[in-house]
Amino acid sequence: MSLDRTEIEQIARLARLALDEAEITLYQRELSKILDLVNTMNSVDTAAVQPLAHPLEITARLRPDEVTETDQREKFQAIAPAVANGYYLVPRVIE
Repeated sequence: MSLDRTEIEQIARLARLALDEAEITLYQRELSKILDLVNTMNSVDTAAVQPLAHPLEITARLRPDEVTETDQREKFQAIAPAVANGYYLVPRVIE
């Protein structure tokens, strides 16, 4: 698919780009190549291809869900300015 000069100017206007003559020619050629590639990719039959979550056949490496730190709530709440029923009390910022 080949783009003409007016289409490139319209794309540039929509993108708020100011292009000079050399850039219009360059973008006309480059954007046409991109659209040709997209048309080539669209012509490939992918009906029998299963979608992939990842390009490699790997499984997620999960660690065991085990507690690795001790409970230090009392230690941290002992130095807090205000605590009630195990919660930190903070001043209201929204009225």
